[in-house]
Amino acid sequence: MQQLFGIAIVLGCVFGGFLLGGGVLEVIWQPVELLIIGGAGLGSLVLGNPRHVLNEMLLQFRQIITLRRQGSEFQRQQLLLMYELLQTAGAGLKALDAHVEAPHESPLFMRYPLVLQEPKLLAFIVDNFRLMAMGKINAHELEGVLEQELEAIHDELVQPSKSLNKIAEAMPGFGILAAVLGIVMAMNTVGEGASSSLIAERVAAAMVGTFIGIFFCYGVLDPISNMMKQVVNQELSSLECVKVVLVTHVAGKPPLLAIDAGRRLVQLNIKPSFAQLEVWINALTSGGGDADGGGQRNMGRRKTDPQPAV
Repeated sequence: MQQLFGIAIVLGCVFGGFLLGGGVLEVIWQPVELLIIGGAGLGSLVLGNPRHVLNEMLLQFRQIITLRRQGSEFQRQQLLLMYELLQTAGAGLKALDAHVEAPHESPLFMRYPLVLQEPKLLAFIVDNFRLMAMGKINAHELEGVLEQELEAIHDELVQPSKSLNKIAEAMPGFGILAAVLGIVMAMNTVGEGASSSLIAERVAAAMVGTFIGIFFCYGVLDPISNMMKQVVNQELSSLECVKVVLVTHVAGKPPLLAIDAGRRLVQLNIKPSFAQLEVWINALTSGGGDADGGGQRNMGRRKTDPQPAV
């Protein structure tokens, strides 16, 4: 809804102001100018980026269009999944094999469908639990490995927004290119004895190219690029949460403290409080289906048993 409201503001102010100033929308509709500018931008995007960057760009753009966001329910499922995995690992990391080898078939993972819908997050969780199960690794070594992995993931995920931003910056130039070609065609009509009104009309049509280039830069592509960066930041926030949970667990802290350490890295607008996390975990350990009701009935339980068995 917010994105639609923003689009309405941009279109209403730009084209509404044009109409209020006495303009005619038919003058702005120049298919040839759109073909030149849009084609140059699209061609440059395809020419300057490998296929996997373009695929990731389409994926992030689809997330923007479908308004897919990680809300409080997603965070609840992610934190509880990590808690259950840590509890399972407490009986020995080999106990996790049945879950991490085939997460889509694991009854543990299937209880958290929103996490299963995030392939990058799911792969990050599964791969690093496998790493912990392969051999002894201390917290410092694990943190170094995960930091390098997250840096590589960040560089790859942020590349589509960078590429789109470069195309956005080039759009005014493509608009000038289309305008110059339009002026050339207008000047050709002078030698043909065209009327001054026809020449003025073609010059005006050529100048629309400059407008289109600037509008696409600042009114379309730059906002989309910024939204793609926010999508990446949200994904990385989930991965950072998993990293901190794993490092804290390997450092010897109990599962509840490890989960709370990860909770602190969740984005502020959807970060649950420690009390809410406690409610969720108490509801899970009591086997209640209602996180709020089950948690409230067992709030006093943590004081005597901080690590209840799953």
